[in-house]
Amino acid sequence: MALFFTAVARTLTSGQTYVLSGEEGRHAATVKRLRVGESLQLTDGTGIRIEAKVLENRGASLELKIEAITEEEPSSLQLTLVQALAKGDRDELAVQAATELGAVSIVPWQANRCVSKWEDAKLVRGVTRWQTIVAEAAKQSLRVTTPNVLSAVSSSELAEMVSSFDKVLVLDPTGEKSLRSLLPLTGKLAVVVGPEGGIDLSELELLERAGAERVHLGTGILRTSTAGLAAISAILAFGSAWD
Repeated sequence: MALFFTAVARTLTSGQTYVLSGEEGRHAATVKRLRVGESLQLTDGTGIRIEAKVLENRGASLELKIEAITEEEPSSLQLTLVQALAKGDRDELAVQAATELGAVSIVPWQANRCVSKWEDAKLVRGVTRWQTIVAEAAKQSLRVTTPNVLSAVSSSELAEMVSSFDKVLVLDPTGEKSLRSLLPLTGKLAVVVGPEGGIDLSELELLERAGAERVHLGTGILRTSTAGLAAISAILAFGSAWD
């Protein structure tokens, strides 16, 4: 079953008819080629899930009948990925995976050793690009709550954010604690992933002073594109999200 976005999701009521138009309607009608009688889901990305059935494919839009409306309950684990900027599409792959796994927010991090730099117009383009990736990944995974993508932060700004979480875990191969030793975890949690060259010692110390914890994922060293995926998967596996 496919999921489509509509800004008017919260104005819809069960039993009414609704025409899905615009880019989403065109995609549903001409790319997905949904036919009369087939079902789909609608959302506005804020936690509402609407089940609907196709009454008519109009070529560039769909006429739908709204059949059921439910509200998704917030998870006891509210997970944020803090992802350092990386070359190529490595950071984008990490953002995509985190969205599919249920992250509620994404924070781009301009770490000291980042090769990629978001400045001026590139900052706006970068955030917009990540927002697009998040929206597409949410649709792919049938998520009705779309993660927020914050503006890029510096290391000092990231340190100031630490107190807003119940726990902040900095993935560091030299950390004394293993992630496994802290599981299971609930509450408002942030996972911090560094760039290809690793996190600078001064940054590690800065984040620790702010209250973050350094944790390792075993003896190996993962890429910046896969470290967050591994950590989030472990956290979910030892929690109740996959029950």
